[in-house]
Amino acid sequence: MKIAFYSPYLPKHTGGGEKYLFDCAKILKEEGHEVYMAISSLKPLSESEIQAIRKKYEDFLNYSLAEINFIASPLFTEANFLQKIFWTAKFDVLYYQTDGSLFFSLANKNILHIQIPLPLDKSSYLEKLKLASWQIKNTNSEFTKKYVEKFWQTKIDYVHQPYVDQQEFANSSQSKQKIILSVGRFFCQLHSKRQDVLVKFFKDLMSLDSKSLKDWQLVLLGKKEDEEFAKEVKSLSQKLPIKIIHNAKRDELIKLYQQATVYWHASGFEVDEKVNPEKAEHFGISTLEAMAAGAVPVVINKGGQKEILGRVLLECLWNDEDDCLAKTLELIKNKATREKLAQLAQQRSQLFSKEKFKKILLEMVNR
Repeated sequence: MKIAFYSPYLPKHTGGGEKYLFDCAKILKEEGHEVYMAISSLKPLSESEIQAIRKKYEDFLNYSLAEINFIASPLFTEANFLQKIFWTAKFDVLYYQTDGSLFFSLANKNILHIQIPLPLDKSSYLEKLKLASWQIKNTNSEFTKKYVEKFWQTKIDYVHQPYVDQQEFANSSQSKQKIILSVGRFFCQLHSKRQDVLVKFFKDLMSLDSKSLKDWQLVLLGKKEDEEFAKEVKSLSQKLPIKIIHNAKRDELIKLYQQATVYWHASGFEVDEKVNPEKAEHFGISTLEAMAAGAVPVVINKGGQKEILGRVLLECLWNDEDDCLAKTLELIKNKATREKLAQLAQQRSQLFSKEKFKKILLEMVNR
């Protein structure tokens, strides 16, 4: 089949949503389909543009995209309605990762992937008509599904959670170090990773027990999408044992996961997720990857984080700063607890397998 993937976030963003999309594309290519990754452009993409985009995502993903076709799409451009709709008719399957907006498609099968639980009103006749044209709708988590069904008043057919490749973290020669790690892009909107909050937490943690925190450091890794916010976090980190990394390839990220002892996540801090679910973490692939590498997750008790940890790691979820610091300090001081939870985290991560991911994907495409 001729399958096209489209996201308005490409080629700007490199985050969990983009990894999800390319993981889908790679699996379907391996299954023998003709796979296209569409980029908004009124003109055909030049070879140099294609190579630059391909390299950007190969560096991010650490796998080859040589067999994925990158093509221009009139979607989200100034092209007229007919140009857009006739473009969609070229494909057997159009797989759209939405930013909340909808459009009509003439592809034989239309699959809508919703990764952000935006509280949008989709009750108008036109919006309902658009939603109905997408035969299959899926979300990245039960959390996203719950709020999309509530606000959009539509049925979600599948929950298609990202997977973690255990082979990426297998046979590591890296030993655990005195590192608390947090991974995520630096931005303020929506589900901000709240690196500013984590810096404050770390400073307070050091004040709480400087002796136990001797030689420990906080590492914040992620691309800069908001220059001012990144500057603010850097300023807050001055004179603290905090390392900020903005440009790291996939193999560098994996090495840090393997070295980290504790993993922190704070998206949705001081947010009422029932009112603003879009400001909590929708899923949280970085937490899952950290767990696969044996880092103990100490993460906020909101959004998709609760799904990832499950009942077995309930004690690692925190509700406020005092809770987070107490649980982190216990891990730092108690090796036995740390090793037990690290093992449970690794075991839990295995439930989010490539096999399960692939099975649901193929079911959606072939249904």
